[in-house]
Order: sequence, then C-alpha cells, then structure tokens
Amino acid sequence: MMQTCYTTTFKATCFRFLVQAMRSLFLVLVFVFSTCLLNSVQAQMIIAHRGASYDAPENTLAAFQLAWDQGADGIEGDFHLTRDGKIVCTHDKDMRRTAGSALIVAESNFDDLRKLDVGSWKHSRFSGERIPTLAEVFETVPPKKKIFIEIKCGPEIVPHLKREIDIATLESDQLVVIAFDADVIAAVRQHLPAIKANWLTSYKRDRWTGVWAPTPDRVMSTLKRIDAMGLNSKAHACVDATFVDTLREENFEFHCWTVNEPAVAKRFLDLGVDSITTDRPAWLRERIEP
Repeated sequence: MMQTCYTTTFKATCFRFLVQAMRSLFLVLVFVFSTCLLNSVQAQMIIAHRGASYDAPENTLAAFQLAWDQGADGIEGDFHLTRDGKIVCTHDKDMRRTAGSALIVAESNFDDLRKLDVGSWKHSRFSGERIPTLAEVFETVPPKKKIFIEIKCGPEIVPHLKREIDIATLESDQLVVIAFDADVIAAVRQHLPAIKANWLTSYKRDRWTGVWAPTPDRVMSTLKRIDAMGLNSKAHACVDATFVDTLREENFEFHCWTVNEPAVAKRFLDLGVDSITTDRPAWLRERIEP
C-alpha cells in the first residue's frame, strides 16, 4: 500500500514538473519569437520619403526635421545641380508644382531659386520655407542616422557631390546615393568608392507579352555593370522571393519605395527588405511593429 502511494506521489510530482517545464519552454519560445520579430522590424530601416512629406512640404528642412522627430531611421531627398554649381533639394526639373514658378533648376542660379516659397503649397503654416542645399540637409542628419541622396540629373553633378561629401561631417556609412540613371551610379562608384550607391528602378508591363521590365536578369546585369551596391526597387507585386533571393545570392542590398500601406510594408518585411521608404514614417512604423 505504501509502495502504491509512493509511486502515485512520484508520478504526480513528475507530471507537475513536466507541465512546469513545458510552460517555461513555451514562454521562452514566445520571448525568442517576439524578440526576433521586433529585431527584424528594427533592423529593416524606415526611411522618410522627401522627409515626412505626408505632413510637411516635401524636400524642405521642415519635412526633414519632422522626419527625425517622428523617429525615422533615415531620410530620402531629391537633388539637382543649379546653373552656378549648387546642389539643391527639389524633385522636379522646374519649380511650378512646389513654388508656382517657371524657373528650371538647371538653368537658374541658386540665389534666384532661394527666393521662392516652397512651403505654402502644402499649408500656410509652412509659408517661407526655402529650397535647401545639400549641405543644409546634411546638417539635419543626427549621428547614426542615414540620408539617401537621390540624384535627379546626370553625372555632371558627381564632382560637386564629391566636394560636398568631402567637407561634410557625416560618416561615410550614413550616406547612400541612389539614382534611376545608371551612369550616375557608375560615376559615383568610380569617384566616391567609399559611399554606397544603389540603382533605382520601377517596372513597366509589356502590353503584348505581359512581361514586366526590367526583368530580374536585366536588373542583375545592370547592377553588376555599374558596380552598384544594391537595388532600390519600387514596391511592386512583381518583386517576389525568387527575385530577392537572386539579389542576396550576389550580395546586393535590397530597398523599396514608396510604401504607405501597412499590408505592403509587411509583405516586403517578410521578403527581408533592408529599408522601406514612406511618406509617413511614424504612422507606418506603429502599424508594422509588433
């Protein structure tokens, strides 16, 4: 009888121990999974497209400062070269959309462009915002944060860009140059080898064949030809895991733009994207972080 009681007690003790061990293991697995998920999101940077451009006028110091206030990991800005050799931050070739002026950036002197109000189109509270220089945008970048410098003109800007980077106080790993013009990226890699330079691409579907261009093979050949460090891709449905795996096999970085929908952001997070560029850095981060 005593032997039976002892056996029953022993079994009960073992059962309780097993339940506790399984519970502890479950909690550990939940913690590890949550930590890995959080680290994954944190490792994949949120880049503010033209600054926090949903809330402030694009490509202005106000937009860039707001992006930092909203916790962006980096900013993206568009840059042109003026007639007198200044690098200024604006997207379009002319100033009609953001300043109501017919001035063409490449044909205008900086002082004339600087007189324009590039904030009022967004809201009256941004009245008086002026077109910033690359140097002024550099000055907003905090330590450890990044700036993606999109070149909107041709390779003629590269010597001026080199001069600005040489006198800037930012570390080389804070800078990434991006451009749709493959020749610009090739020139940056030649003259600024310490700076990352990534090729930008979007996609267009052939109306007859249904094939999206550029194809993955064309993307890879272009990246190799111009010695790019990676791809900044439009966040398009044609970008799939096979495409990304091909990039990774060749040690290319993979970034995407412009993402303002949480479902799209989560899809590209699952693909392992290095950064997501968005108009709404704080808003998007709140909706994709666990």
